[in-house]
Amino acid sequence: MNRILARVAAGSFAVLLCTAALLAQANERVVYVSAFDENTRAPIKGLGVSDFVIREDGAAREVLRVTPATSPMAVAILVDNTQAATNHIADIRRALQSFIKALNGVGPVSIIGVADRPTILRDYTTDQKQLRDGGDRVFAMPGSGATLLDAVFEISRGLQKREEDRAAMVIVTTENIEFSPRHYQEVLEALARGGAQLHAVVMNTPAGTALNDPARNRAHVLDVGPKASGGTRTDILSSQAFEVKLQELAAILKSQHRLVYARPQTLIPPEKIEVSAAKPGIVAAGGPARGQALR
Repeated sequence: MNRILARVAAGSFAVLLCTAALLAQANERVVYVSAFDENTRAPIKGLGVSDFVIREDGAAREVLRVTPATSPMAVAILVDNTQAATNHIADIRRALQSFIKALNGVGPVSIIGVADRPTILRDYTTDQKQLRDGGDRVFAMPGSGATLLDAVFEISRGLQKREEDRAAMVIVTTENIEFSPRHYQEVLEALARGGAQLHAVVMNTPAGTALNDPARNRAHVLDVGPKASGGTRTDILSSQAFEVKLQELAAILKSQHRLVYARPQTLIPPEKIEVSAAKPGIVAAGGPARGQALR
């Protein structure tokens, strides 16, 4: 009996040693986080380790360091240039020009139209003149419909080949009739693989009440995509509000924090990373650095 108890005790001790070793060999992981005032959406800078909460599959992780994010951020702007946007295109183009100017210094920016099929109006560049010229090419295409889900899918695949460790995809659109046949699940999976934080500024219109499958897939991506990727969604009632909301978003993107946190060595990788603010009145949203697999 004493020999059996000794073996049980030795086995338990070995398990404890292994557990302690796993905890001691914690990996450092990086997330990029935006923090802003809940009411004014003004960005909040200079936050520290005690201001953020990181959870993996519901388990709290220790935040080790917080610094301003300084690495280049690829920004893909998906803009509504369909026939349905005709009456709003002047406001969209003006807002886009203002947004491009405000993003100066963030990183390479691209502009993609979503009418009929995803079309690159300006490939990734930091040249402000080229970007402004690309913005000037945004016109409503007669007889065209939206292929927003195709655009999110294809741009996400393209981002997988880029080297920047952070990226944002910004959708500027009216509620529209969707012509892409893609299911929301394949679009969201592509978004996750591309590693971009999805931000959507959506002008509500009657088209948003459509109940067919493409409309449901589009609505699901615009609802779940920003939450799952660590981005934001803003709804507006007038196209004149595009400029103000995109200015707010530019300020938020330019004031991101780089958080380093500890993850214990585990055999099962986490499925979900959640970022939140420790203080009321502050919204924190973000996601893992790109190229950093969940392992």
